[in-house]
Amino acid sequence: MKNLKVGIIGFGTVGTGVYKVLQNFNNIEIVKIAVKNINKKRDIENFNYNLLTDNAEEIVNNPNIDVVIEVAGGVNPALDLLKIAIKNKKHIVTANKELLAKHGSELFSLAKENKILILYEAAVAGGIPIIMPIKTILCANKITKIAAILNGTTNYILTKMGEKDLSYDVALKQAQELGYAETDPTGDVEGFDAAYKIAILATISFNKKVDINKIYREGITKITAQDIKSAKELGYRIKLIAMGQVLSDGKIDVRVHPMLVAKKHLLAKINNATNSIMLSGYPVGDLVLTGAGAGAEPTASSVVGDLLVIASELESSNNPLPQAICNHSQIANQINIGDTFNEYYIAINASNNPGVIGVIGTICGKNNINISTIMQKGINEDNTAEIVVITEVSKESDIQNALKEMLHSDCIKKIDNLLRVMN
Repeated sequence: MKNLKVGIIGFGTVGTGVYKVLQNFNNIEIVKIAVKNINKKRDIENFNYNLLTDNAEEIVNNPNIDVVIEVAGGVNPALDLLKIAIKNKKHIVTANKELLAKHGSELFSLAKENKILILYEAAVAGGIPIIMPIKTILCANKITKIAAILNGTTNYILTKMGEKDLSYDVALKQAQELGYAETDPTGDVEGFDAAYKIAILATISFNKKVDINKIYREGITKITAQDIKSAKELGYRIKLIAMGQVLSDGKIDVRVHPMLVAKKHLLAKINNATNSIMLSGYPVGDLVLTGAGAGAEPTASSVVGDLLVIASELESSNNPLPQAICNHSQIANQINIGDTFNEYYIAINASNNPGVIGVIGTICGKNNINISTIMQKGINEDNTAEIVVITEVSKESDIQNALKEMLHSDCIKKIDNLLRVMN
């Protein structure tokens, strides 16, 4: 292959992993690496510190660099830097899901105008090959549904809560001690990370631009040990699910939130920091891809894979790989969470009085909600009862109206949690 000259922006866990993998390829030369601190000691044998710069513009404006690898993350200064690189006719390989979810349309339009590639296999699910397969080998399919576990941190926390009966706080602390969760875990536990990824995945799967600001997002911070236990007794496990589907009227439903998943379901069996993606389409049917969703080596695998695709393309042609170019002219008509239909898990704290179950049933009936299962979990010291309800498929807005009505009832003290059930 043609000798490819690259610059790397970002040299943390992923950037270091990319550097190490690239040492195995004689046709790829690392020209420069942009870092925040050029004096920081790097845990790399025989590392050439002359490669480092604290000025990323030395990379995006360097006429000798063919490809810019961006693994720094975040929107600023990545957005401005990549726009400069694109205008300077440099191909881009990035793992930056937040940047693509928020500004992908702008970057892809600029890339198309300048006839260069932006490849981003590492931006969704780390080492799992999903982006390029959808764009190439699966392009004959009409994909209509995605259900995925896209965040290893939250999956690890929920797994340990279920296996060891831990509280959320204890499981989070354990995840932080093991390096699965950041000191500030907000991006993971509040569902931002998974939302960025499903925005990207839904956009390329459904061939329509999905607006990250219209994705309903809910994290796992309200999940209690009692929720985990109740779900287990009912035959479910709780997972943070990123989902997208094309409805019968052509509208798009994209969201991220915890769900009760039946134990027999494949996603219920995905534990610890593993990621998994289920796709449904015609004519292929159902596909499941499972693997490491983060980490230096799995993510580097995807980054370097994209880089080698570009090297191969430049060897054979001056025109970018047509299938890899993002060109979503249609904007997705995304529905509001209130218009979705789901089964529901409702955890209720109520007075231990005769007729409470009847009150719950009456309120549900008035709001077009059929109850599938109702279970009382015991009596508390304050003479309140913990009641768990599983509904049949109901409209979200009807459920919300029912919950408001329940809270106005004298016998219902509070709604401890509301979770959707995967069906």
